[in-house]
Amino acid sequence: MKSLALLSTNVLDNLAAAVVVFDGDLRVIYLNQTAEMLLAVSAKHVVGELPDAWMECHGEAVIDLVRAAQVGAPITKRGVVLNTDRADVTVDCTVTPMVDEDGSRFTIVELQHIDRHLRISREERLLTQQALTRDVVRGLAHEIKNPLGGLRGAAQLLQSELDSEELREYTQIIIQEADRLQELVNRMLGPSRRPTYAPLNIHHVLERVRTLMLAETGDRDITIHRDYDPSIPELVGDMDQLIQAVLNVVRNAVRALGDAGSVTLRTRIQRQLTIGPGRYRLVAQVDIVDDGPGIPPEIAETLFLPMVTAGTGGMGLGLSIAQSLINQHKGLIECRSSNGETVFTIFLPLDDALPVESDGVTKP
Repeated sequence: MKSLALLSTNVLDNLAAAVVVFDGDLRVIYLNQTAEMLLAVSAKHVVGELPDAWMECHGEAVIDLVRAAQVGAPITKRGVVLNTDRADVTVDCTVTPMVDEDGSRFTIVELQHIDRHLRISREERLLTQQALTRDVVRGLAHEIKNPLGGLRGAAQLLQSELDSEELREYTQIIIQEADRLQELVNRMLGPSRRPTYAPLNIHHVLERVRTLMLAETGDRDITIHRDYDPSIPELVGDMDQLIQAVLNVVRNAVRALGDAGSVTLRTRIQRQLTIGPGRYRLVAQVDIVDDGPGIPPEIAETLFLPMVTAGTGGMGLGLSIAQSLINQHKGLIECRSSNGETVFTIFLPLDDALPVESDGVTKP
């Protein structure tokens, strides 16, 4: 029986749905890990407590649903908005009354985070967009590189045949511009080497980026704050590529601030998180938050495409390259923005880079 109870707890802790169990006195007796993350509470702080003290929602309270279910059949209420310390979340709530072997009553509350389904669709769209863009850029780069090589070679031959120094200056301009275009194409293609994976601490990546950016800001009144969760375990990744990806995002944030402002590097751990087609048990979440003017709405949906930029200080390749590098680590970058706060969120799986499919089957 003890083994069965342990198995039941492990099963509940690995569900994508949040589960809260109440006893007959409406006190909490169990929360799974997904419920802790969804409601932004710790089980050890709320077990034994009435939910009124820590669970609030608009409209019909969850506790009222529990009371109603205790005297009747299971109840489902859709679109319940829960208030948490982090943000409001919208859930579909199913309340089921139960009786155990000794006649004691308890109630199971299942919370399906419907915002999550919208997020999954958005992520899949981002990943599809990134893959299509990469294919187009590679094809375009191939078509550009061949004529560029011929153009540069012809200019070199012509330069060797010219006696006039003035005319050689023109051929030199052709060669330099061909080299500049070649460099641009290489940047659009992203890193040419394959990633070298090894265990690493994400905070070492962030500290390296922070040091580099503080050196770049010079005399500007830019502050880079740290808000780290030291409990995040190591992940498997390519240190150099992750530094480059995070640096591109932070550099964009700093550029948006102008001469003054602040950036916050924040890390948290997420459980049972879906990224694209896979669901992961543990995910590192890195937030890059700036207090700049925000991203113009007209480019919000195309922000990670090449050559899309909100300012005049770059070519619009940094975020596209960053997304590609994070995708190679089976992760994703998302963005939300408003006037006064822009948040780029990087998700990196911690499950030894092996995703769990939406049906719960682990990929080989």
